[in-house]
Amino acid sequence: MLTPLAKIRRIKPRKHSLGTREVVTHGLHTPLSSNVYHICMTVRWPVFFGSVAAVFLMANLLFTVLYSLGNNAIANLNPVGFLGRFFFSVETFATVGYGDMHPQTLYGHLVATSEIFLGLISIALMTGLIFARFSRPRALIMTARHPVINTFQGKQTLTIRAANTRQNVIVDARAKLRLIRNETTAEGMEIRRLYDLPLIREQHPIFSLGWSIMHVIDESSPLFGQTAESLNKTKAGLILTMSGVDETTSQIMHSRHMYTADAIRWNHRYVDLLSTTDEGVNHMDFSKFHDIVKV
Repeated sequence: MLTPLAKIRRIKPRKHSLGTREVVTHGLHTPLSSNVYHICMTVRWPVFFGSVAAVFLMANLLFTVLYSLGNNAIANLNPVGFLGRFFFSVETFATVGYGDMHPQTLYGHLVATSEIFLGLISIALMTGLIFARFSRPRALIMTARHPVINTFQGKQTLTIRAANTRQNVIVDARAKLRLIRNETTAEGMEIRRLYDLPLIREQHPIFSLGWSIMHVIDESSPLFGQTAESLNKTKAGLILTMSGVDETTSQIMHSRHMYTADAIRWNHRYVDLLSTTDEGVNHMDFSKFHDIVKV
């Protein structure tokens, strides 16, 4: 009899990426039957269509074998043999019904009825999955590779530059910035603790181009008194989450970006993107979006 530890070891470990950190989990088992929808929604399009094609092929091969077990279950079989039964199965599964080939025995009608029922369910499921994948909202929000810390209006400030690459309007956009780091409790327990970092402006009414997300590092800030060395020592990181309503589709968009402590650039600022011509026309050059300069 397997011990509990042995049972855990039989479950395949899973890798999870948290920003640039990788965590391998053990001992968690999620039955495939309760996770099919999530898998169908998250796999890449080529894998999704390849899997659908494989299931379609296997289902038709199964019914081809079932038709072969009957005695002349299909009339006007053309071509004669396994290939003809396979094409009849494809027509029946898709509920096409050309009429040239048709069941001619009770056994053939029973198998065809079962296949038509399965085909109707499969078409409904595939239609729903494809619609859900196409209609799922995706935020195309770009953030700078490096958060910067410099002096803004006389106060030390952490800034992350963001942009809506679709350049449409995200209504009532909201941003949340959090610090996560390792700490040791009074009892000597190592924990991973999360802190909210209040922003100068947490809401943007019409986020269409750019947004500078800023946190003032004052005495109340979890970053007060911290240095690059102390943040790296505690394996600190920043988690930026953004959401809003896409004006084009009226759907809620979500975006998440993570930074490690070594990605923060101290005493740097972002290069200006906006310039104005002599004719008064404003230009925003996103090719400089990630560029920073030392203060």
